[in-house]
Amino acid sequence: MIAYLALEDGTVLQGTAFGSEGRQFGEVVFNTGMTGYQKILTDPSYCGQIVMLTYPLVGNYGVNQDDYESPRPWVRGFVIKELCDYPSNWRYWIKLEEFLNKHQIIGLAGIDTRALTRRLRSFGTMRGIIATGEQDTARLVQETQSSPSISGQDLITACTTREAQTWGDGALRVVVVDFGVKQNIIRSLLQRGCTIHLVPPATTAEEIMDFHPQGVVLSNGPGDPKDVGYAVETTRSLIGKCPVMGICLGHQILGLAFGGDTYKLKFGHRGANHPVKELATGRVAITSQNHGFAVDDGSLPNDEVIISHRNLNDGTVEGLQHKTLPVFSVQYHPEGSPGPMDSEYLFDRFLEMIKTAV
Repeated sequence: MIAYLALEDGTVLQGTAFGSEGRQFGEVVFNTGMTGYQKILTDPSYCGQIVMLTYPLVGNYGVNQDDYESPRPWVRGFVIKELCDYPSNWRYWIKLEEFLNKHQIIGLAGIDTRALTRRLRSFGTMRGIIATGEQDTARLVQETQSSPSISGQDLITACTTREAQTWGDGALRVVVVDFGVKQNIIRSLLQRGCTIHLVPPATTAEEIMDFHPQGVVLSNGPGDPKDVGYAVETTRSLIGKCPVMGICLGHQILGLAFGGDTYKLKFGHRGANHPVKELATGRVAITSQNHGFAVDDGSLPNDEVIISHRNLNDGTVEGLQHKTLPVFSVQYHPEGSPGPMDSEYLFDRFLEMIKTAV
């Protein structure tokens, strides 16, 4: 079946539909990872977005029953160059096309993803509509131009837990505030002997402290951090009460709680090969990233907060650390899946902070 992707600047791309049918709008972004499409699809941070992969051949190892970052996919559309219809892998369960159809996700194959990537890099991420079947393309563009921006939406509530959950029975009690947490963050903490209390995003500081946590993790998640002011206020109230670690959106929320500001990146960082330098040691890690917003380094209070990490591609802030309190954050994903595992030591650093504070 024929399918289209229309962008707000008037660009219309035609390809072949796979997966589900229909029409859906979202912010069109690209990911440069060469593998890991199942983890990308099920990462809640992509809620509200139409994701394009720059790697040309997708679907060659199918979908398995293990590599989930959440119970279901969250992307609003999936755009690729070439779909492999004969996957081969010892963990293969179903085809990518079957997986998308099962979860009512529209796929679009057969377009020039290199040209689309260059357009998004040149002009920035854009609103778009993906639609199957014959369409009035001029009308698609009009609908795209009237669709909502990624900012102004509280996407977090759609992809997070509604009730507190407990995972594990380790010696260290950690509350994870679920803004769209990836399962590998939970796995990484469980592997290090933690009992995890996963709480909804709107949980207050008082309710969090009722769990008597020895540490709090602010998770990754979708959207603009300025759209979740309640999370910023909660985080501000937690600072100084116990060790805090922020990841991705949690890092941005922590930056706002420190009194800083955030801004939208032109086309974001999405992939598994972003170099980040830890300023104190000079150590460079190859990191897995997925975000469209960043902390404004000039807005941070210099008397309280230091910038701990920098992105070596564009110099943006990739880590924050409080000068005196056991509080730090990183913009990238230390659980590192898909992608390199260079930064798992950050979980160990967080647990050392907990043990020192006890």
